[in-house]
Amino acid sequence: MSEETQETQQTQETQETHEAIKAELEEEKKAKAAADQALSDVSARLAEKDTRIAALEAELSEAKQGSGTAAAELAQVKEAHGQAVAKYLGAVRLANPAIPQDIIAGDTIEDIDASLAKATTIAESVKANLEAQAKEAKVPAGAPTRGEISLEGLTPREKIAAGIQQKGGTS
Repeated sequence: MSEETQETQQTQETQETHEAIKAELEEEKKAKAAADQALSDVSARLAEKDTRIAALEAELSEAKQGSGTAAAELAQVKEAHGQAVAKYLGAVRLANPAIPQDIIAGDTIEDIDASLAKATTIAESVKANLEAQAKEAKVPAGAPTRGEISLEGLTPREKIAAGIQQKGGTS
């Protein structure tokens, strides 16, 4: 019986080993299924992120196109603004002919208005100053009295002609 016991014991050990291997295999299957599920979840999230990336790239492309359009429109607006300021400068210069053209200047309407105000102030100050000087140096009305003609530097012939003219003669 010892042989039989040994065989039984070996059979039991084999069965226990077999059971342990089966249990291990089941655990591995469960682990593999869990890993497959996790891999599937990651793949799904990656696909979702790829879709989101594609959508964001499309939005970025649209934004770049919109930005290009906006930049072109801004350039047109700046050009139109520059032309309007140039026309305004010309109109202000024409409307103020008493002020020298190069004094009225500027790159914006505000600059042009400021230079016009400064030029107008200067022109008014100069005009007032000139009027004050004109009042101080009043010239009497009428012609000045006639004095004798200076004979210095005249040739003898010119002196004789001048003398005849003073006496009422003809020359």
